[in-house]
Amino acid sequence: MDDTMKLKLALLPFLLLIQAAGAAELEALKTNPQLTLHEVLQKTYERNPQRHVLQAMDGEVQARYIHARGMLPAAPAISLRHLNDTIGSGRGEREWEAELELPVWLPGQRSARQAVASEAQNDLAASREGLMLQVAGVLRDAVWDIGMNANNVQLVGQRVETAKSLQRDVERRFKAGELAKTDVMLAQNETLQAEATLVRAQAELKHAEHRYWVLTGLDEVPARQEEPLTDKHDLGDDHPLMREAQSRITLAENERELVRVERRENPQLMLAARSQRGAFDNAYNDSIGLKLRIPFSTETRTAPMLAAAETNVARFMSERDRLRYAMETAMHEAEHNLEVTRSELEIVTRQNQIAQENLRLARKAFELGESDLVQLMRVQALAYEAERALGSRRIQLQWDISRYNQAVGVLP
Repeated sequence: MDDTMKLKLALLPFLLLIQAAGAAELEALKTNPQLTLHEVLQKTYERNPQRHVLQAMDGEVQARYIHARGMLPAAPAISLRHLNDTIGSGRGEREWEAELELPVWLPGQRSARQAVASEAQNDLAASREGLMLQVAGVLRDAVWDIGMNANNVQLVGQRVETAKSLQRDVERRFKAGELAKTDVMLAQNETLQAEATLVRAQAELKHAEHRYWVLTGLDEVPARQEEPLTDKHDLGDDHPLMREAQSRITLAENERELVRVERRENPQLMLAARSQRGAFDNAYNDSIGLKLRIPFSTETRTAPMLAAAETNVARFMSERDRLRYAMETAMHEAEHNLEVTRSELEIVTRQNQIAQENLRLARKAFELGESDLVQLMRVQALAYEAERALGSRRIQLQWDISRYNQAVGVLP
């Protein structure tokens, strides 16, 4: 799967969002010298649909704090009871009873719930940082995809101008009787091929700009897109994705500890008031009572809860380890690609120098009649390819720098 296809898949949620909103078409991207890549990242993050999930998670964290800081571990309850013998013996017996049920915190339960709420807050912060890094990766690819296609359009445009200039020279020399009609048609065909290539290159640039627009919501791109290469050479525990993975493990461990604390249900303190009248007695006897209900812990209740909590911890540990392996592989590939691109840039720079000098000599030989048009066009094609490779490698080097920064967790 090439880079363009990966970028299209990464942008799929944004594409669906724009289509659902019925957005207008992008006319053209403008370059803004005052706009920075970091500002674009902030706007892109605010536009990301995943942000709504994080906002909902923030409400969940606040609910955990409310529960942990409450005076009672659960809601109190009131029960009413009435007995009479109207349908029975009919001797006028009456009894009213009201109970107020108050749940009581288990030892260590409040502190365990506060720990869970605090770690849930940390996990939410880590999730925001992780999402920011993921958005940065998509944005970097979108920006440099534009740069690569813009460079291609520029080079193909130069090729068109060169082909037109050559065609005019060939037509002039044909009229002077120096060249054959076949040379004119050959030059015309070269111009048409260059123009067709330019149309395709402009279309690809338009697609890349549209993907950027869908991603960021902006019709402007930063004038400066290059990033300095970070001096980090390892992942470290401060990597946003690693912090996110570790925070999920810590949260799961705190939830497991909470399950151990809540091995049994909360005790219930019940305050009761009773009003009772006996048979053939007009006076009521009133009384107040106190009852404490203490549930027991059994394996039937606690075993599934503890097993689920242990499984949750193990799953997040496994995900963290898989993530670390994937990130180490990505960092190695990014570092190696950077070295390869630097080596390629040195090679294609020398190749371009040779190709341009060869083109200069070939044009001079053609003007003097020492070589034919076919030879000139062959050399010209080689020179164009060398120049295209040089521009491509220069942009690819900056792209690889941004990918290395992305791999080690550095934001633009």
